[in-house]
Amino acid sequence: MSAAGGAGLEIVLGRRYHFAASHRLHSAKLSAEENRRVYGKCNNPYGHGHNYVLEVQVSGEVDPATGMIANLADLDAFVGREVLEAFDHRNLNEEVAAFREVVPTTENLCKEAYARIKGHGAARLLRVRIEETGNNSFEYDGK
Repeated sequence: MSAAGGAGLEIVLGRRYHFAASHRLHSAKLSAEENRRVYGKCNNPYGHGHNYVLEVQVSGEVDPATGMIANLADLDAFVGREVLEAFDHRNLNEEVAAFREVVPTTENLCKEAYARIKGHGAARLLRVRIEETGNNSFEYDGK
């Protein structure tokens, strides 16, 4: 059978999104001195911000009727509603309930984004990757 409509042919789709958010890396489980030692300048009491890049990878079989594994407009709307609206131009510590008790490291941000996206559509979520800076990126695949 052809690749365009072949049964059992699984394709991986990657989609990239952008958002800006601020956070303060600070754990209530650590002393002020330990927080400064562990998080350094990221423990600034006033916080700091990043322009994040979120990459989402989903996998699935090609629908013979549409030729796609996922409708991009639907995926974009879902990620926009569930992740971007919740995180973009927000103080993660103060405005996102998931981070009121959890340190909003990018590792934890990956886990939260994955949990929010996991239930979308027929395609299976493989992983999320968040780039915090040109030097730092983190991936989470649900395991």
